[in-house]
Amino acid sequence: MSTAVSQPVSEKAQPWAIVVMGVSGCGKSSVGRAIGAALKIDFVEGDELHPPANIDKMSNGIPLTDEDRWPWLDRIGQIISNAQREGRSVVVSCSSLRKAYRDRLRHAGRVLFVYLEGSEELLTGRMSRREGHFMPVSLLKNQLAVLEPPKGEPSVLAIDISGSSAEVKQEAIAAVAAFLNATG
Repeated sequence: MSTAVSQPVSEKAQPWAIVVMGVSGCGKSSVGRAIGAALKIDFVEGDELHPPANIDKMSNGIPLTDEDRWPWLDRIGQIISNAQREGRSVVVSCSSLRKAYRDRLRHAGRVLFVYLEGSEELLTGRMSRREGHFMPVSLLKNQLAVLEPPKGEPSVLAIDISGSSAEVKQEAIAAVAAFLNATG
């Protein structure tokens, strides 16, 4: 794993929205917070933007539909758009499971997706151990079935989550920093 140096995003660089994506249990929140802290930009927890009805459904093991997700994605898109209009980069956690969801976010501004990928067994184990989250392990199979991996899409970094939490965070930070330095 490479070691990332903590540095702020250059004020001269154009702002980016860094969307940390993947199925439940992949580490979107912890990796997103780490990227935001390392680059000295705001982190927004996408789960906190779900309307109460979505949280209720997921808490009860009911998968969300596209109709449930569109308003949530639009809220995230508004955060991206507002930040970029203000000249700020932002990191957001958002599952972004389908290409249509990612395309919707791409319409909001310049978006880099950090795709956290891991095996079903690894994800199940992580979800089984976490406490205080509304998403039950029972919905993981549904998320994996809905997932359209972003392979071949523009501005996507894939990060394997099989390493330790610290290694995954370091790898993601280093990959994002390299991407931003290369694109400006």
